[in-house]
Amino acid sequence: MIARHAFLSGIMTAYDDVGSGPAIVLIHGFPLSRAMWRPQLGDLVAAGYRVIVPDLRGFGESDASDDPCSMELYSDDIVALLDHLEIPQAVVAGMSMGGYVLFNLLARYPERVSGAVFVVTRSVADDTAGRARRLQLATEVLKFGPQVVADSFHPLMFAAGTAEARPKLAEEVYGWMVTTASRGLAGGLIAMRERQDATPWLELIRVPSLVIGAEQDQACPLEHPRMIAAGIRDSRLEIIPDGGHLVNLEQPNHFNHCLLDFLRTASPTPLNDGTIGCRC
Repeated sequence: MIARHAFLSGIMTAYDDVGSGPAIVLIHGFPLSRAMWRPQLGDLVAAGYRVIVPDLRGFGESDASDDPCSMELYSDDIVALLDHLEIPQAVVAGMSMGGYVLFNLLARYPERVSGAVFVVTRSVADDTAGRARRLQLATEVLKFGPQVVADSFHPLMFAAGTAEARPKLAEEVYGWMVTTASRGLAGGLIAMRERQDATPWLELIRVPSLVIGAEQDQACPLEHPRMIAAGIRDSRLEIIPDGGHLVNLEQPNHFNHCLLDFLRTASPTPLNDGTIGCRC
């Protein structure tokens, strides 16, 4: 798929825009790119959705920024893209760091989010040790290159045995990481380091919400998706077995079933119940 590009907020942003119908935005995690959502696009489009998949600034094919990155800046970029595409409101799914962006969107732009999907993410901020590790890794990636991040994060991406059973997938994911701009990786690390604790916001979220956890996630233990689901009134929690942090790639059929089942009520299409639009 050939990316579309738009000059937004001072950078060139790469994104995919496929299908038609109610909009869903998929925000990738760290240190990944929009390529991670490939297994979801076909099913979502076939079900009657317009799927918007951006590369965050500094990741994938989007330009890196000279400005300090933050969750506020990433969420501003998402809103700028929605404005560019003349989409007033969308369901937004965020994986890991993408979930942190989603929390920021809900806090600052709640009118733009009609439904929320939190994928293997957490609401709590980094503790002191975690903040120190982020800063050290940000310093190292600028000095030594993206492979230091790839080597640190890649072992945490999959359930036990997946990398050995699916070496081509493991190699592809490593390639996404190691080809990411060092400035983009450092910016993402600092943005995650400085993010706010979103846990107090959970009880304020009123849009339909789905929380997806993975049974064998080494990067985001199940206590975190369970905490998010417990804090958001009337949210739905799905724990996918035999999946790790990249559960949407490891278990795409189960993941897509959970996502589409949620969308049928949160953002129905003419293909599933005869109505258009979303319940906000």
